[in-house]
Amino acid sequence: MDRLVLVTGATGYVGGRLCHRLENLGWKLRLLVRRPENLSARVGRSAEAVAGDLLEPVTLGPAFEGVDSAFYLVHSMGSSGDFEERDREAARNFAAAAKQAKVRRVIYLGGLGRGDGLSRHLRSRQEVGSILRSHGLTVLELRASIVLGSGSLSFELIRALVERLPFMVTPRWVEVRAQPIAIDDLLDYLVEALNVPLQSSRIYEIGGADRVSYGDLMREYARQRGLRRVMVRVPFLTPRLSSLWLGLVTPIYARVGRKLIESIRHPTVVEDSSALNDFRVRPRGMSEAIAAAIRNEDREFAETRWFDAFSSAGEAPEGVGSRFGNRIVDSRSIVTDVPPDRAFAPIRRIGGTNGWYACGFLWRLRGLLDLLVGGVGTRRGRPAGDGLRIGDALDFWRVEAFEPDRLLRLRAEMKLPGRAWLEFEVQPAPGGARIRQTAVYDPRGLAGLSYWYLLYPVHRIVFAAMLRGIVRASQAS
Repeated sequence: MDRLVLVTGATGYVGGRLCHRLENLGWKLRLLVRRPENLSARVGRSAEAVAGDLLEPVTLGPAFEGVDSAFYLVHSMGSSGDFEERDREAARNFAAAAKQAKVRRVIYLGGLGRGDGLSRHLRSRQEVGSILRSHGLTVLELRASIVLGSGSLSFELIRALVERLPFMVTPRWVEVRAQPIAIDDLLDYLVEALNVPLQSSRIYEIGGADRVSYGDLMREYARQRGLRRVMVRVPFLTPRLSSLWLGLVTPIYARVGRKLIESIRHPTVVEDSSALNDFRVRPRGMSEAIAAAIRNEDREFAETRWFDAFSSAGEAPEGVGSRFGNRIVDSRSIVTDVPPDRAFAPIRRIGGTNGWYACGFLWRLRGLLDLLVGGVGTRRGRPAGDGLRIGDALDFWRVEAFEPDRLLRLRAEMKLPGRAWLEFEVQPAPGGARIRQTAVYDPRGLAGLSYWYLLYPVHRIVFAAMLRGIVRASQAS
């Protein structure tokens, strides 16, 4: 596809996923970002990252040269101060540059909602669409409600609340109706918007198959995660008080979460179903969207190379270095002066009578405790010899991924309030090899979080000693 497509907001949740989708479909992309160097390593050959700032119009001209269609996927929801004026200024600058470059079509993702009393956030989103149209551009505006996908603000808020709170006091706005859409369905709409017949600017309201509330979403997420949650509705928690309470429970989402709560005081449902006539997309319902979010996160996790991830982001500190969705990640590494095949040799022999290279008593105690609660313990041992295959049992672990002299990923089969993995990866390094050991835990509910943090002091000692033991064994082999 020879037409050049400009994407703004390429570093955001929707924009980043849209870029990957368009690249896979063969579109030629230009990505407008403030710092291209932070994005260049994550885009393919068909995408070009260029420097530009929507609040500085003099930087925009080169980005729009030769552009056929442009996606406007930016907003200032997470900013402090007057985000509305910032959104107005950015929209005006974008529209002027697009008009000057004779861009054929602008595709804008706005917010769903009608009537008086819309929140400042939703009013701003819809005002941006009006500003784009007022410059004489042909604008296809998609108005969406809650976006469900691993990493989306709404989904992560739901996850954080349900995972951490067995008992929830919920205000009235939790039962306000919305029409959530799965991230994959939203991406389908955005991609198809490039080619849908359009004579003039048009607004389409899009949503999933179900009209539900945040309460329904929380109950369904809890059901799919196997969590029992009690929700008691009270009349006196205003959006303002709710946002303050949200800041205590999920501080990482406090600022944008407050604006999100203010946006759901009124229904955000599709009232014009024209999109179902003009687009081929047939959106899925709430249950399937949540299941897809969890399933996609599992797939993305399975495909993650922790060595590459930490290297591209800068070396993480020892211990808990990041979160991957709901998962807690403990990753640490050591460089040894032996080649990669020798560095991997102790990893290939790990478990069973060979042990875990440190704290043998604690490993045996953990196996005994697992037996006492009905688990498999460590009695299964490991396969004979020093070879491993995917699917092999290894004490209370199962081999999930194995690449000779490079990678071993184990999935825990012990009794746990959650899921756990232990991964070893070896990469060449100057003078030898780097061994990275990563423990990943997916806690289920408050019990799972408590388990991790109560035992983390012990895990920290064991994981650090085990990695040092592997290095010693590689040097002695």
